[in-house]
Formats: sequence, C-alpha cells, structure tokens
Amino acid sequence: MSQNFDPNQNYYSFNDNNTVPVVFIHGVGLDHQMWHPQISFLNYCSTIVYDLLGHGKTPYNKEEITLDDFSNQLFSLLKFLKIKKINLVGFSLGSLIALNFASKFQDKLNSLTVIGTTYKRTNEQRTQVIDRFNQAKLNNPISKQALKRWFSDEYLNKHPEIYNQFIKILNKKPENHLNFLKAYKLFAHHEDNIEIIKNIKIKTLVMTGSKDPGSTVAMSKSLSNDLVNSSFIEINNGKHLCSIECADDVNINLKKFINN
Repeated sequence: MSQNFDPNQNYYSFNDNNTVPVVFIHGVGLDHQMWHPQISFLNYCSTIVYDLLGHGKTPYNKEEITLDDFSNQLFSLLKFLKIKKINLVGFSLGSLIALNFASKFQDKLNSLTVIGTTYKRTNEQRTQVIDRFNQAKLNNPISKQALKRWFSDEYLNKHPEIYNQFIKILNKKPENHLNFLKAYKLFAHHEDNIEIIKNIKIKTLVMTGSKDPGSTVAMSKSLSNDLVNSSFIEINNGKHLCSIECADDVNINLKKFINN
C-alpha cells in the first residue's frame, strides 16, 4: 500500500488492485487509521484512505472550513491519482462530506455509503452538539466523553489498546486543536439541505448502530427515505464507531452492497 502526499500536501494511502477503488472519509478529530478493519477486510480490492484537511498529516491554514473545501480536497486527490470512478464511504462528518461530494460530482461515484450520519437534528440534538463544541473551544477535555458515545463500556474494557489509541488521537497538540475546532464547528452547526439530498441519484447504503446516541436509527431511516436510490441497515448493538466495534457486520454489509 503506497503512502504519500499529493501536490496539495493531502496525505493518502492507496492500495491499487486494479478495481474501482473504495475511498473512505473519516470523522471529525480522527484520521485515516480508523478504517483499519475495513482496509484489512477489503484487501482484495483497491482502497484509498486519506487525512482530511487539518487532520492527521494533512495541513490546513485558513480561518474557516466548509463542506465544499472537503469535497474539493477529495476531487483534487482523485484527479492527481487519475481515478475516474469510486465507491465512496463516509463516517459521521465524513458522511456529510460524502453527501456533499455526491451532490457535486455524481459522475465520479459508482456507489455511496454513509455510516453514523446526522440528519434532521432536533433543536435539542443540535444544542447538545454545540454544547460539546463550546466545551472543546474552552479546552475542556472531551475525549473520554466521546469514547463513551462511540464505544460500549464492555468493548473498551476488553480492548484497552483501542481506548489508548483513540485517546492519543483525540488529545491534540495546540496547533492541531485549532484545526479540529474548525471542523467541529462545521459539524456542530451543519444544517441539512433536503433538496440537495433528494437530488442524489447514486445507489446509496445508509448504516448506523442501533445504540448510537447522536446519529440515531431514526435519523438514518429518514435520510434513507429522502435518498431516491437508498437502502438502510441497522447494526445491532453498535454505537457511533460500529465500524470498529461491530466491524464484522459492517464489513459484510459493505462488501455485499459494493459487489451488487
């Protein structure tokens, strides 16, 4: 698997097996490493993971960031790699980016999968996320709270290495924390454009964990209903990072969807 930077200093890792690549977009505050279970499972096909602007090894120096900035980042990476079609998979903020990308560059997509995405948040749900953003802005630690929402206690007790890995990723250096806040602000204040969603014609799979407190089953069902070519799968006992805790279920459903 080649690991490199494109001319815009976007960090990426490309496993080229001469198939339509599966491209993965991680969530806010994370990096490409979150997709390890999926990359390992899909080792027979081409896969691309990369670090979003201001995350991991990819720099970002502007004051604000938008979904269009993230979509254009992916478009430029695909252009550099001379890739015409992809199967796109997004998680959380990455799902919002994937939906935005699909609305702008449908001709690039063979399929679309979104995992753990927010949709039509209530005022109370939006306020809860904005409150967490405001805590982060004050440099109050939120990493342990995040892990409680992302994984079950039982899973973290059995997998201390996962706990340590994500604590390390979430506890950022000051310069990285500023970029995290830019992306978190975008996520916290995001408002869905329903008409754009309804104009996405690409075959889409919507997945979420049955116990995800922030990206609920109801949200994902509503999103799937508004997408014209969509199916919905609930991952039993999964929380927000069901792609790791319930990797087998997620991977089997993802493989079946992409192969079809």
